[in-house]
Amino acid sequence: MPSTHHALYYHLIFSTKNREKWFTEPLIRDLHQYLGGIIRAMDGIPTAVGGIEDHVHILMSLKPSHTLSKVMRELKADSSRWIKKELKRPTFSWQEGYGAFTVSAPGVEDVRSYVIHQKERHQQKSYKEEYLEMLGRGMIEFDDRYLW
Repeated sequence: MPSTHHALYYHLIFSTKNREKWFTEPLIRDLHQYLGGIIRAMDGIPTAVGGIEDHVHILMSLKPSHTLSKVMRELKADSSRWIKKELKRPTFSWQEGYGAFTVSAPGVEDVRSYVIHQKERHQQKSYKEEYLEMLGRGMIEFDDRYLW
């Protein structure tokens, strides 16, 4: 086959250190736009960026040449520098880990809706409840000591 064809979608979730509530509107909107810009600069496609005061959800498409851990390292490092400088939050930091879930092409629209409606979702369900459900659906083993 002379060409490479791919549909590699990832739903990423990461939180502020200690789940501190650092962001309010309009900072949340600015952060989401900045994260989308970082993804585009890495030649990825930010399909949706959402989240609330203490965590971020991203649905993005990557190329086969991308390395997820490298993308996450760049996303968190670049956005952390920006938050400290531009948003004037000098002690800000992200948590160490992250959640990464693959999304099939037919499921992209459902996950996109899920990501952009985080504010509404968290009026009904906590971040912890949401994340534990995602780990269960993904059949991901975890040690509770390292979740929070």
